[in-house]
Amino acid sequence: MRNKLKKIGLSGWIMISMVLGLFAGLFLNFYVTDPFIKNIVLINNVFYLGGNGFIRLMKMLVVPLVFCSIVVGAASLSDIRKIGTIGGRVIIIYILTTALAVSIALFIGILIQPGAGLNMVSNATTSNVALNQTTADTLLNIIPDNPINSLANGDMLPVIIFGLIIGIILAKLKDETNLVNEFFQQSNKVMMEMTSIVMKFAPIGVFCLMAKTFGSLGFEGLIPLGKYFICVIIALAIQMFLVYPTLLIIFTRLNPIRFFKKFVSVIFFAFSSSTSNATIPLNLEKLTELGVSREVSSFTIPLGATINMDGTSIMQGCAVMFTAQAFGIDLGLSALITVIFTAVMASIGTAGVPSVGLVTLTMVFNSVGLPIEAIGMIMGIDRILDMIRSAVNVTGDAICTIIVSFKNKSIDLDIYNGKKEYEKSELDFD
Repeated sequence: MRNKLKKIGLSGWIMISMVLGLFAGLFLNFYVTDPFIKNIVLINNVFYLGGNGFIRLMKMLVVPLVFCSIVVGAASLSDIRKIGTIGGRVIIIYILTTALAVSIALFIGILIQPGAGLNMVSNATTSNVALNQTTADTLLNIIPDNPINSLANGDMLPVIIFGLIIGIILAKLKDETNLVNEFFQQSNKVMMEMTSIVMKFAPIGVFCLMAKTFGSLGFEGLIPLGKYFICVIIALAIQMFLVYPTLLIIFTRLNPIRFFKKFVSVIFFAFSSSTSNATIPLNLEKLTELGVSREVSSFTIPLGATINMDGTSIMQGCAVMFTAQAFGIDLGLSALITVIFTAVMASIGTAGVPSVGLVTLTMVFNSVGLPIEAIGMIMGIDRILDMIRSAVNVTGDAICTIIVSFKNKSIDLDIYNGKKEYEKSELDFD
């Protein structure tokens, strides 16, 4: 029995923990009536501590891991021009997939009509509270005016840019900066080892997160907004299981089933944690096991966790249609185009943390004059949808990374296709 348990890998334990946490939460929600035991002891203490403690451990890794990975990845490139090629390609793909995602959401919203028949107050006023951030501001915020402050606050885009600049300079100076280069390489190895240690606690964290979510919410929150929930789920499923595999086949001719088999643990972790940033270490590890060069993934995955939010854009598109229909507001073609553009810009400025899409949804609503008080209507079920769209977000990051790696000939196809075993030493940049 003990030998069989040892054969279960991390992916297996995460899946088992997720299922057990789901049932534990539902049992707690429907059968435990004592509010002290249910809420005070378990939900707000035991499960809260276990789940959020693990997420904090993962977030602890993110900034130093991303910074060191990008510096080492950029410094290891023999040709600095590769950075421009890789960066240009992946940003274009990220923007296109996000625009496609929100377009799918709007189409599904028009088709299903999730808000039809609610007959909300038609003269609701639109609040002036919004993220008044122009395109120029979004681009300027990428440039770190204080890199130390960006590192401390976890502002990922400035951190990425700062790390990229350092890496490019190290690649240019080469032998003159051996000591600094070696420092970052060893720091990166330390962070990878720390990641492997933290990930041993993943099953416990996943169990607590799932138990807390379903213990406090259950299924009753889905009833009033069932059509909206279904609308978002359908759009996310199309993006996850139709759009991404199609893009992978068109651009690389690789088998998407093999990708999903290897990547399933990352999907489950993103689902349980509801955060793209905390999933970065596991995402990098699994892509390396699929044969993707670390010099590519160490740049594209942190960037994707910051600017590539396809799942979040889908939620925003469905929320726009739900609210417009509920309040009887007719959105024309120009308004729908505005939604697509604004959702893409909001995605670029969105941090990969739980439920942040609800914050940037204000910006999308204001762009077409929708009442932002409608956001309160969908907050009750957003936790579950946030879990699902986080899984879509990280999958999109990985698929786009594989496509860019293939185009740059930075993926070992024998490892991806299972013809050759991946070796852990390939994580190194030596």
